[in-house]
Amino acid sequence: MFEPWTKKFSKFAKKWLHASISFLPLAKTMLPSRVTLYVKTGCPWCAEAEEVLSRRGVSYDRVDVLRDRQALKTMKEISGQSKAPTMEWDDEILADFGGEELDEFLKSHGV
Repeated sequence: MFEPWTKKFSKFAKKWLHASISFLPLAKTMLPSRVTLYVKTGCPWCAEAEEVLSRRGVSYDRVDVLRDRQALKTMKEISGQSKAPTMEWDDEILADFGGEELDEFLKSHGV
């Protein structure tokens, strides 16, 4: 006839818990709202960084600091140096890195 309220609540709780748990992996791999990659034309580390980001499905704004003096100034301000590549990942800065460092950074961010 009628199910006791505890049994109904139990069914609801199981569905809610299952939905919450299935969402957790998505939350871990959420991409940042903004990624800017500062590069220099002809830089092999910059090309490698672009390849890694593309392979991992990370969209980014590419800024060539050799063609944009203001961007070079910004890169120096945020990283404290003039070496490229430099990546701005929301509020985090990864500067003067290679592909292995970028892979580790992305893994640590669930990407």
